Amino acid sequence: MNGNKSFTVFFLLLFSFFAGTAQKQFKALLVTTTKGWHHESLHYGVIAIKDLAVRNFFDVVLFEDPNSFNDKFLEQFQVVIFLNTTGDIFDSSQQKVMERFIESGKGFVGIHSASDTEYDWDWYTKLVGRMFFIHPAVQTAKLKVFDEKFPGLQGFANGKLWTDEWYEFGPEKISDLHYILGVDETTYNPKADWGAKKAQGMGQMHPLAWYHNYDGGRAFYTALGHLPTNFSDPAFLNHLYAGILWAATGKK
Repeated sequence: MNGNKSFTVFFLLLFSFFAGTAQKQFKALLVTTTKGWHHESLHYGVIAIKDLAVRNFFDVVLFEDPNSFNDKFLEQFQVVIFLNTTGDIFDSSQQKVMERFIESGKGFVGIHSASDTEYDWDWYTKLVGRMFFIHPAVQTAKLKVFDEKFPGLQGFANGKLWTDEWYEFGPEKISDLHYILGVDETTYNPKADWGAKKAQGMGQMHPLAWYHNYDGGRAFYTALGHLPTNFSDPAFLNHLYAGILWAATGKK
């Protein structure tokens, strides 16, 4: 009996060793810096993405030291994820580091207010594709799938009810965006009045998620993710992982 127990313990230790040292699919850097609005959902998003990494066998590192954002540090990563970032978060030297990262064939994922970040950095606005302009009150609306061939959209069948902060975007910053998901404006009130900014909606084509190749690398963006509960919804997590996987590896 003791011999069997010893063998079992040895086997478990050996399994744990190889599982811990096995090569992961890819490595992601998670950036959560805010210099503007701080979303309540940010904390929930960090936990969800860390859980995605465990369940899908990739590594994720939370970006914490601004001074570490340099070419040498980024060599280990295949994708940088901007999770509900806001405002001007990088100085000019860090911006150049990010540009070289994408130029080397790596990936970017922007979640929700990543489009409310770095408006004055022209290269970044093209990386994201479209920048946030305004939004109405949080409401429930129906989703529209534009491209069923892109993975991770199975839980977002046309007409699925979803509650979020429906971003209205400014004009395209680049012309090759591949739209995969949108919202049906006839199912909610898109009007917003912020004084200097007013909105009536974007019309029949109101995109929420898209992807494109850019400057040698890849970029994926989704506007979903305002509410903390979004990050516990399997449909959203599947959508998010599909975007991360594509940005990191080019696989879809």
